[in-house]
Amino acid sequence: MPSAPAVHGFFDTDTATISYVVIDPATKAAAIIDSVLDFNQASGRISTVSADKLIDCVRANGATVAWIIETHLHADHLSAAPYLQEKLGGKIAIGSHVTTVQQTFGEIYNAGQSFARDGSQFDTLIPDGAHFSLGSIDVTALHTPGHTPACMSYLIGDALFVGDTLFMPDYGTARCDFPGGDARQLYRSIRRLFTLPDVTRMYLCHDYLPAAAPGSRTEICWETSVGAQKRHNIHVNERVTEDEFVAMRTAKDKKLDMPRLILPAVQVNMRAGHLPDAEDNGTRYLKLPINKF
Repeated sequence: MPSAPAVHGFFDTDTATISYVVIDPATKAAAIIDSVLDFNQASGRISTVSADKLIDCVRANGATVAWIIETHLHADHLSAAPYLQEKLGGKIAIGSHVTTVQQTFGEIYNAGQSFARDGSQFDTLIPDGAHFSLGSIDVTALHTPGHTPACMSYLIGDALFVGDTLFMPDYGTARCDFPGGDARQLYRSIRRLFTLPDVTRMYLCHDYLPAAAPGSRTEICWETSVGAQKRHNIHVNERVTEDEFVAMRTAKDKKLDMPRLILPAVQVNMRAGHLPDAEDNGTRYLKLPINKF
């Protein structure tokens, strides 16, 4: 049986994001996955309340951070990876296809030659199928594009971290209408995950409660299993064909608004969570492209 890491989830109410501290019980090596930097869009102020909870968890468990992992380049929250690295150490890592997303959004934000599109802002670019270690536990990287070209799921022992690829079975799957997104790719990525053992624990990056209805769920959840998704996911269970999924996902995405924080979030996250350099007055600025989306 695969090793079982200890998984601590932290729900950020403002962005509906779950961040994780994953610890190898044998060695106390830790990974932080999909951290959140608090951002008040109205005032332009940032804070570290959410990230500090992760730091407290690491320290309370006597753990040492080896990895600070992004499952993809997020469009709904700013990453706290650089702040966490400063406080705890560890390597900031993301899937190697982030360069595709950097190229796209580097053009959208007219970032110029000073913005490298080679992923060099991250310490490690992880290719599909890569194996590395969290202490004594094997980690396997599985490229799962569709939501974005760079989405990567991470199998850490018996625990699978899927980012935005899947939500809880009663909510469905990620949108595919961002630049480079592809519903057909997403279906195939999910089918790849469905080849893992049914008992594999699955941890999600977001939970949005399903529409209120008699008997519907009322508590935030972030853990499910491969088997539960295969049997019960309302969008992509094992009875749904690829063409059926693509038609459903395409129609649904046409009705969705853009995420509230996409414009500030992407230009920070494409820099591995680093804010743009300060200008000559000492202030950092975020761009808002007009009529681009």
